[in-house]
Amino acid sequence: MKNLSSSQIRQMYLDFFQSKGHTIMPSASLVPVDDPTLLWINSGVATMKNYFNGSVVPKNPRMTSSQKSIRTNDIENVGRTARHHTLFEMLGNFSVGDYFKDEAIAWAWELLTSDKWFGWDPDKLYMTVYPEDDAAKKRWAEVGVAPDHIIEAEDNFWDIGEGPSGPDSEIFYDRGQSFNNLDEDDPENYPGGENERYLEIWNIVFSQFNHEPDGSYKPLPRKNIDTGMGLERVVSVFQNAKTNFETDLFLPMIKATEAYSDGKKYNQDPKLDVAFKVIADHSRAITFAIGDGALPSNEGRGYVIRRLIRRAVVNGQRLGINGAFLYKLVPVVGEAMKAYYPEVLQNSDYIAQVVKSEEDRFNETLTDGLNLLNNLIVATKKNKQSEIDGAEAFKLYDTYGFPVELTREYAADQGIQVDEKGFESEMKKQRERARKARNADNSMGVQTDVLIGVKTPSEYVGYSQLEVEDAKITDILANGKLTDATEGELAQVIFDKTPFYAEMGGQVADQGDVLDENGNLIATVEDVQHAPNGQNLHTLKLHRGIKVGDTVTLKVDAHFHSKVEKNHTATHLLDQALRNVFGEHTQQAGSLVEPNYLRFDFTHFGQVTDEDLAKVEAIVNEKIFEELPVTTTVTDQATGKKMGAIALFSDKYGDQVRVVSIGDFSIEFCGGTHVKNTNELGLFKITSETGIGAGTRRIEAVTAGDAFKYLNDHDQILTSAAATLKSQQVTDVLTKIQQLQEQVKALNTKAEGLEAKLASQQAGAIFDNVQDVNGKKLITGVVQVSSMDQLRQLADTWRQKQLSDVLVLGTQMGEKANLIVAVNDDTIKAGVKAGDLIKAISPKINGGGGGRPNLAQAGGKNPAGLQDAMKQAGKWLANLA
Repeated sequence: MKNLSSSQIRQMYLDFFQSKGHTIMPSASLVPVDDPTLLWINSGVATMKNYFNGSVVPKNPRMTSSQKSIRTNDIENVGRTARHHTLFEMLGNFSVGDYFKDEAIAWAWELLTSDKWFGWDPDKLYMTVYPEDDAAKKRWAEVGVAPDHIIEAEDNFWDIGEGPSGPDSEIFYDRGQSFNNLDEDDPENYPGGENERYLEIWNIVFSQFNHEPDGSYKPLPRKNIDTGMGLERVVSVFQNAKTNFETDLFLPMIKATEAYSDGKKYNQDPKLDVAFKVIADHSRAITFAIGDGALPSNEGRGYVIRRLIRRAVVNGQRLGINGAFLYKLVPVVGEAMKAYYPEVLQNSDYIAQVVKSEEDRFNETLTDGLNLLNNLIVATKKNKQSEIDGAEAFKLYDTYGFPVELTREYAADQGIQVDEKGFESEMKKQRERARKARNADNSMGVQTDVLIGVKTPSEYVGYSQLEVEDAKITDILANGKLTDATEGELAQVIFDKTPFYAEMGGQVADQGDVLDENGNLIATVEDVQHAPNGQNLHTLKLHRGIKVGDTVTLKVDAHFHSKVEKNHTATHLLDQALRNVFGEHTQQAGSLVEPNYLRFDFTHFGQVTDEDLAKVEAIVNEKIFEELPVTTTVTDQATGKKMGAIALFSDKYGDQVRVVSIGDFSIEFCGGTHVKNTNELGLFKITSETGIGAGTRRIEAVTAGDAFKYLNDHDQILTSAAATLKSQQVTDVLTKIQQLQEQVKALNTKAEGLEAKLASQQAGAIFDNVQDVNGKKLITGVVQVSSMDQLRQLADTWRQKQLSDVLVLGTQMGEKANLIVAVNDDTIKAGVKAGDLIKAISPKINGGGGGRPNLAQAGGKNPAGLQDAMKQAGKWLANLA
C-alpha cells in the first residue's frame, strides 16, 4: 500500500479524472445559494443540480470535484462509530449526458488498481450491483473483477423521489480478518452487510431514469453519471487506520485537545475517546461553516453550528477542560487543511473570534444546565421514580446542548436511568420540523430538454451599445415548445445578437422594445434570462406575430439601463467600503440591483453602529467625488486573481472573465454593466440597515437622482418640523426638541407625583377597611392608578406598615383590568400563597396571572369584573382549609 497523505490522495483523484477530460470544479461554499431544499451542501452533486436537471448546460459535460459537505441527520453517532462525521469531503466524477457505464466502471477500476494511481490489490475489492443491471455486471467482469467479487443487492437503486434515478454500484474494500467484528457465519458478514471488515469507499450512480410524478420510471433523454467517494474513508485505507479518526485529517485536532485536557490521552479510555472524536469532528465542521459565512444562532444552519459548539464544549468538560478551548483548534484545522482550503487558515483569526464568543456564552448557560440536571435527578429520586422524563432530557439536549449520553452517565451515577423512548419521541418531532422547514430535501428536479438542444450562437453586445438594428430571430419558444412562428401574446426568443442584459449576479434584466424596419412596435421585452447553453433568452409581450428569420431592431430602455448600472457600480464601492470598515472577513451574501435602489447583503459578526454606517457612506461618496475611472479587463481566471480581483463563492466563472476595476480602490470579477466613471453616480445614500439572519446584514441605498430625492424629502420634513416648533433656523430643531423633552419629563414627574398622592389618599381609605376572614386579616379595594408600578408601590406601603395578612388591589387602565395580590410571610407559612389566590380571582376579569408566594399579579379584558374579583378573594380565603 502506498504511503500517501490526505492531500496527496485528494489530488491524485482529481488528477486522474482531469486526465480523462474532466474539468476540476472548485469546492463550493457549504451554504447553498438559491436552493431552499438544502440546509447545507451535503454532497458533490448538490452543487450541480442545474446541470443535471437541464436548466444550465455545463461548458464541459465531464466534471470532477472534492466537495466539502455537512450532514447532521445522525449527529448522535459521531464519535461512537468509525466513520460518522458532520463535515466530510466527497470526491466525485460526473458526466452530464456524456459517458456512461462502460467508461465510469473502467475508469473506477483503473484508478483503484493501477500502479500509477491508487494501486490497490484487486483481490480486496468487491462490487455490488442492482440485480436487474446486467450491463453493470457484465462491465465489471470485463475490466477484470472476479465473478465471486460481484454481488447483487436489491437496494442498489438510487432514488430520492421525483427526478433523476437509476441503479448504482457500490465498491467495497476488504480490510482483512483483523477488522472482522462478526462471526464467520453471521448473515451480515459480507460486502454490503453491517460489519467493519468490508468498507464501502465509492458509490457510482447510473442515472438513467426520470422518476415521474405518477410513480413511473421513464428513460432520461440524457443518461448521467454521479459518483461519491468519501475522502475520509479512502484515507483510512491508505493510512491503515482503525477508524477515520486515526488519520491526518483528524489526529492534529485530537493531539491538540490532549494538550488542553488535564493529562488525558487518546486511545486510553474508550469512553473518553468518544469525547476526543466528537471535538475533532465538530471543530472541523464549525471552522469550515463559519468560514463560509454561517454564524451561530437559534434557527436553521446557525442552530446547527451552535449545537455543534455546545456538544464539543460539553465533551471538553468530560476531558477536564474548563473554559473556552475550541477556538484554539481553529488554526489547527486550518493548518491541517491548507493544501486545498488555504482560505480557512487565512480567516482563522475571525473564525476563532466567533467560536470563542459562542463558547463564552455557552459556558455561562452550562452551569444552569448542570443545575437543572441535578435538580431533575433529585426530583426523580424524591418521587421514587427510576428514570428521568424523556422530554426533560431532550430539553437539556436541545436548550443546553447536553448530549443524552452525558445525561445518561450523570443519572447512572445516581442509580437512575433516562426515558429513552420519550427522548427519541421528542427527537423525532424535531427532525420532522427540520425536514418540513427544508421542504423536499435533496430534490433534484425532473430533467427538461426543451432548450438543451438549442445551440445557435447569440452575441451580447450591451456592454458597448444599447440598440441593434439588424438582429435576427433564431429560436422561438411558445407554449412550452419550440416553434418557427407564433401569433400568441407571450414568447421566449433568442436573437443572433442582443443589447439586452440577462439577469445575473443580482442585476435585473434590461427592458425595452422590439421594432420593425419602420420603427413600429413588434413586442416589449419584459425579462431576459440565460438559456441552458448561455444565450440570452428574451421574454416578449407580443403586439403582433413573429417568425424565425425575422430581422428586427432591438432597443434597450436607456434611462432604465443607466439607473441600474449606476446602482451596480455603487454595490462594488459599497462592498469594498464594508471590507475597509469591518475587515476582510466580510463577504457579500447577496445583492439586488434595481433602477430605483440597491440592496446589498453581507456577512458580519456583531452589530453595525450608526458611526460604522457613516464611515461606510463617507468612503463611498469620497470615491464618487474623486471621479475614479471604471475599467473592464477581459482575461483568464488565474490572471484575474493575480490582479487581486475578488471572486464570490456562489458565482461560477468561465475560462474568460471580466475584471471590473474602480481606480485602485475596488477590483472584482463581474459580468454586469457599469458606469465609465464614478462621478456618474453623483451621490450615494444609505436608506436602511438591518439584520436578516444569523451573521447576515442588509443595506439598502440609493444613488444619483434617487439619492437627491431622498435627501430633499427629508429636508422638507426637517423644514416642516422647524416651522411646527417655531424655530427660526432648521439647525435649532434639535435644541427645540431637547427643550420639549425636558418639559415633558418635568410634567411627567409632576403627574406621577400627583398620581402617587391620589393613590395614597385612596389607599388610606382602603387600608382602614380590614376584614377578618377565616382567621386572616384581608384588605381589598379598587383604586385609580395609571400603572402597575403604582399598584406595586401600594403593596410595598402595605407590607411596610404590616396592615393585614393579605392584600388584594385592582385597577382599570383603559379597557383593561389589573390585579395584584400580596401575602405576608407568616400567612405564607400557613399555606396561603399569592399565586394561588391570583389564579382563583383573575377569571372574574377574563384574565390570568401568577407570581411568587408573596406577590402575584394578573391582567384581563373585563374591568367590570373587578368588584367581583374582590368578593371572590374573600370567598377563597373563607373556604381555605
